[in-house]
Amino acid sequence: MVDVICLGEVLIDIFAPVGVSLKEAEVFQRAPGGAPANVSAALAKLGVSVGFIGKVGKDPFGHLLAETLSGAGVDISLIRFEPEARTTLAWVAQPDVNRSEFIFYRHPGADMLLRADEIDADYVTKAKIFHYGSISLIADPSRTATFHALELAKEAGALISYDPNWRPFLWRGPDQARQGILEGLAYADLVKVNETELEFITGHTDFDAGSQWLLGRGVRSVVVTRGPEGSYFNDGQAKGFMPAFRVETVDATGCGDGFVAGLLAGLLERGCDLEELTGADSRAILRFANAVGALTATRKGVIPALPMREAVEAFLAANTSAMEQ
Repeated sequence: MVDVICLGEVLIDIFAPVGVSLKEAEVFQRAPGGAPANVSAALAKLGVSVGFIGKVGKDPFGHLLAETLSGAGVDISLIRFEPEARTTLAWVAQPDVNRSEFIFYRHPGADMLLRADEIDADYVTKAKIFHYGSISLIADPSRTATFHALELAKEAGALISYDPNWRPFLWRGPDQARQGILEGLAYADLVKVNETELEFITGHTDFDAGSQWLLGRGVRSVVVTRGPEGSYFNDGQAKGFMPAFRVETVDATGCGDGFVAGLLAGLLERGCDLEELTGADSRAILRFANAVGALTATRKGVIPALPMREAVEAFLAANTSAMEQ
């Protein structure tokens, strides 16, 4: 059994060169992806016992994804191979710094076909942390499967971690997206959002007001990522900002997933009891998570760029000030 379970989408990202649109691109580079899968790989590289629950196609890309996660140290015993659908592909381009393009080949993708009867209750109920996102909540049967797993984990006393990971182009519209994300929120103890997601979900741009809105809906701790500006936390008892580390960014893809893994690893080390955390504990956890995210940005790719624990500890030792600029 494992300490952390991540459930959700696992797919192949196919990237165009930076500065080129999908229409213009003549060459592409593929990489394993999917936020919950990335988080599981990041946790494994940090030395955490972690398993992934999801579904891939019974095709070369599906086998590549399973082998990649296994190679990173993730338990893949609950990855299912779907013969009736192919592994999801996400074509991604960034023509300029202010615009991104996405096309998903997911009609349906194998990740959408995870069923509730494919969830191993004994496996889920022994985990200390259960992490999920909103993409598996978009349509059935993965929606029902996700809620089933959440109910099992919640009843067993696991810490429930939620990264809404809002992707507008996957939902029918903003109303469906917000409703679906809020339904997923009902199970969460810990919520990680970025600034855009905070405003979309809560209607607030102010971190204090937005996080209080989430706490008012039963969430016990809120973390907001701010990219190169660092991160913010509010657990109802303490709140504050933790500045980012300054690094030479090579590829920012996956930094948020690395951050989530650092956050969960820090909580696991402290017993997963949010009520027992002091403000100093939360700042130390965010500093560690910021370091994981920063190091991820210094290498190309997502899973290959995710740092090992030894690299994070060495980085932190070299940057002893919590206010590193």
